[in-house]
Amino acid sequence: MSDNWVVQNLQNSLDTWNSKMTEIWGLLTQSPQNFKGGAIWKVIVNINGTLQAIGLALLVLFFVIGMVKTCSSFTDVKKPEHALKLFVRFALAKGVVTYGMQLMLALFNIVQGVISNIMTASGLTTTAKTTLPNNMVTAIESCSFLESIPLWAVTLIGGLVITVLSFILIFTVYGRFFKLYMYTALAPIPLSTFAGEPTQNVGKAFLKSYCGVLLEGAVIILACVIFSLYAKTPPHVSTALAPVTMVWKYVGELAFNMLVLVGTVKMSDRIIHEMMGF
Repeated sequence: MSDNWVVQNLQNSLDTWNSKMTEIWGLLTQSPQNFKGGAIWKVIVNINGTLQAIGLALLVLFFVIGMVKTCSSFTDVKKPEHALKLFVRFALAKGVVTYGMQLMLALFNIVQGVISNIMTASGLTTTAKTTLPNNMVTAIESCSFLESIPLWAVTLIGGLVITVLSFILIFTVYGRFFKLYMYTALAPIPLSTFAGEPTQNVGKAFLKSYCGVLLEGAVIILACVIFSLYAKTPPHVSTALAPVTMVWKYVGELAFNMLVLVGTVKMSDRIIHEMMGF
């Protein structure tokens, strides 16, 4: 690395960005069971198992409420077709609550397959590194002390923006894991609403929201792929420009594209909801 302070400051901020992009690439290919060594997943499984007993109790309650609201009289319950319908609903709802964890993991594996296909189709095994162009480094190193003063201000602002964007990006991806854990832990309660016809919309909304969180990973990985392809062909910097103008133009365009990536990742839930009609 160059011993020039301006170059070092810019490259350090880019190194932070590259490390967060690499971390995100690994997180999106990781399952909740293996995240942070699996310690969090064990606690979530225990919570899910504890709430399953509450879910089964609520299952009976929602079933009775649904039966009362859908049957005009006790005579309707005696009808074979109606009794069979109620029995099948109760059995399916109990199965959903009992095997809710397996159902949610199956949905997760399906979406992980989508993410893997996107990565395979892109031809990228990892994210491309964002580095400073050599001609810009040479121009910065050739500046005198007085000429480098405005460069310090530009690089301080640019480096700060890039660093902040990199942390916002990684926080958003970590937030998706937190949402997955919360959905999994609390699943027995909303899934128990499938027992009653009047309350089944709660369970449907829960599964839709969970699928939306899963599909956020596909939007995030696709946005990272697009940015990685952009990083392979960085902004063109004309050597005819003054060094401070070169740096300002390069950092500005780079920060703009990073901001677009971060904005896309932050709005991934909205994109999925609009795309899937959730």
